[in-house]
Amino acid sequence: MKKVLITGGAGFLGSHLCDRFVKEGFHVIAMDNLITGRLENIEHLFKLENFEFYHHDVSKFIHVPGNLDYILHFASPASPIDYLKIPIQTLKVGSLGIHNCLGLAKAKNARVLIASTSEVYGDPLVHPQTEDYWGNVNPIGPRGVYDEAKRFQEAMTMAYHRFHGVETRIVRIFNTYGPRMRLNDGRVLPAFIGQALRGEDLTVFGDGSQTRSFCYVDDLVEGIYRLLMSDYVEPVNIGNPDEITIKDFAEEIVKLTGTDQKVVYKDLPKDDPKQRQPEITRAREILGWEPKVSRQEGLKITYEYFKSLSHDELYEKDHYNFDKYIIR
Repeated sequence: MKKVLITGGAGFLGSHLCDRFVKEGFHVIAMDNLITGRLENIEHLFKLENFEFYHHDVSKFIHVPGNLDYILHFASPASPIDYLKIPIQTLKVGSLGIHNCLGLAKAKNARVLIASTSEVYGDPLVHPQTEDYWGNVNPIGPRGVYDEAKRFQEAMTMAYHRFHGVETRIVRIFNTYGPRMRLNDGRVLPAFIGQALRGEDLTVFGDGSQTRSFCYVDDLVEGIYRLLMSDYVEPVNIGNPDEITIKDFAEEIVKLTGTDQKVVYKDLPKDDPKQRQPEITRAREILGWEPKVSRQEGLKITYEYFKSLSHDELYEKDHYNFDKYIIR
């Protein structure tokens, strides 16, 4: 049985990856320090013999006994609320964490796939964004802790590939949504749905003309799996190129939820990207991948998930497990 380590395995994307690799017959080790991840996301897997959970911070030395075939590095805060509140930890997991994962991959002769992001493109001057675009990033702005952590991850990954011959893969993930997202993590889709469910006005930052492209989580996981199993080393965009303005998206959420709340406008945060649309020719040609789930279909599934949340989850403003986590 092939063995895979998934860091950030209790998070939104990590938990869906755990499900996929269990389904594919792998022995899955999920690793998470639970600072933003939730055990509830993976508790349904605990009874399985081919699933293990390690409560560990990947910014510290990683030890996994026995053989290891694959590593997927998905440990990182991924929403603006998270990485603006824990900026040092965001930088550490993108530097020390990736170093530890790559070192483990070298020692185990394992293939490693890292989760990069469309944020490496910053506030792009090229539209849509292709993998050969180097980006427009403010390294000292508030978003720089996340943007530059991911850019460093890519550089370190390619260095290990070129210098040590480690088998590496890089996925650049665009906006993704689906069940298990934290309702109040600051990302636009759960923010809108949460406000609608609580009877609050929907908050649009700026004039709403900025764009995003939303990919359903099952489509994303399929793309990641295909990339891991491919022989392609350079970065690949995985996302849905169906672009929509934030203003139009807010109106879609109003219609979906049936809320009678209005849309209100606030100042745009510093360095907030004005356009996000993946160019996915590389994914289509190399992986034979493109998204299958329409936004209408995916939103319906996601809305049903959010409606099932408890009152406490609906009104929870923050989720950070600091009890056993020392902030330095």
